[in-house]
Amino acid sequence: MTKILKSAALASGLALAALATPAFAQAVPASKVAVVDLDRIAKECNACRTANQALQGQVQAFEARRNQLSTQLQPEAQSLETAVKALAGKQPDAALQGRIQAYQQKEQQAGQELQGQQVQIQRNQAYVGQQIQQQLQGLYKPAMTKRGANVLVEVGQTLAYDPALDITTDVLTALNGALTTINTTAPAAQQAPQQPAPSGR
Repeated sequence: MTKILKSAALASGLALAALATPAFAQAVPASKVAVVDLDRIAKECNACRTANQALQGQVQAFEARRNQLSTQLQPEAQSLETAVKALAGKQPDAALQGRIQAYQQKEQQAGQELQGQQVQIQRNQAYVGQQIQQQLQGLYKPAMTKRGANVLVEVGQTLAYDPALDITTDVLTALNGALTTINTTAPAAQQAPQQPAPSGR
């Protein structure tokens, strides 16, 4: 009887072990980490350099236009300031009021123009980054596989690492082959669809 019980216990133990085996087979593999320097890639990839030069040119054109508008508006502002001070607190006549309003309108138009340019430059910068990121998404995995890594971390997120783990050059080489040009002008912003007018029921 004791032998039968021992055999039954042994058999059930083996059955439990057999059921538990698949859980061991699905264990997470050991981590093999690689690191990548995305800042370096954005600065050094061939198409990125060309795009960055174009973006820098856009910023310089913006600054030149801002200086030009300031130079155009400054003499009129100084002239109006002198005229208002000469009134010693009296109300300006109609002619001076007209000049002040005309100046304010010019100043507002200049501000709107510069703001529009600034927004466009910011959109262009974001669009360049978006194109680089889209291309990189397909290049990480092959570079990791080539080096036997199964986890990729951005260098900026690490405290310290062994330079042998750095796959930046691999990713950079792949990006240079895959991304030859970058568009530095973002497509026009899509207008929100207009809601149909409510029916007059």
